[in-house]
Amino acid sequence: MIDFSLVEIGKAIILGVVEGVTEFLPISSTGHLIVAGDLLRFNGPAAQTFEIFIQLGAILSVVWLYKKKIFPPRDKLPRSVPAGTSAEPDFSAGWVQFWMKVFVSFLPAAVVGLAAHTYIKAHLFTPSIVALSLIGGGIVILGVEAFLRRKATSTPAENAVQRVTYPQAMWIGVAQVLALIPGVSRSGSTIIGGMLTKLDRKTATEYSFFLAIPTMLAATGYDLLKSAGSISSSDVPVFAVGFIVAFFSALVAVKTFIRFIGTHSFRGFAWYRIAFGVLILFLV
Repeated sequence: MIDFSLVEIGKAIILGVVEGVTEFLPISSTGHLIVAGDLLRFNGPAAQTFEIFIQLGAILSVVWLYKKKIFPPRDKLPRSVPAGTSAEPDFSAGWVQFWMKVFVSFLPAAVVGLAAHTYIKAHLFTPSIVALSLIGGGIVILGVEAFLRRKATSTPAENAVQRVTYPQAMWIGVAQVLALIPGVSRSGSTIIGGMLTKLDRKTATEYSFFLAIPTMLAATGYDLLKSAGSISSSDVPVFAVGFIVAFFSALVAVKTFIRFIGTHSFRGFAWYRIAFGVLILFLV
């Protein structure tokens, strides 16, 4: 049980900020939470459940930001564009088809994650694995940025994410499987996976946000069901604070991230990952 005190509330605020800021950036929120939890001595079954629970706050921030695209008005629900025309559909025109593509991307990690969940939790959630994953992921990002510089396709920003194809969705889903390893980064693997299928940075990033909704809901829901017995009513204030802080910090992070990638590459995140990974190895 987590003691309800100012110290624990302070830890909840710090971890909420860490979750919100890192969840949708290509730097691994899980890795940062593991390291931050160890540094704060915020450990134990209840603390692990807390770290899972606050991810829901981050998910809700994306749902809120993209609510008009996720829940389009009734009069704009799926209508197809006549074949043979050059008409530009709005986002809601392909609403059903789009979420079918997201489901295709969701399946690989869902299947592998369900099968390997126990092993991953028991053997891979360690600072050393996180450090090596951060470094390896940073090197991959640098390589992809160098290889794909000026080669990504350019599509209209407003409708680009709707135009993701089923083959692209499948490969992004395969890339997301790598994120089951702590430190790899779910957003990093899906964004880079999208760029390798010739999506531009902004489209790959937005698609990663949408894919996060079913992926994180399934993962956090599964973990919460398994660990529900580790918390009590006295933990509610700490959980609530972490959830709220994660929600608002994620709102700021997502908005800032979208603006940032309009004029910048991911190389800065890659160098950060490498430096942070090396620091962890040094401390460990």
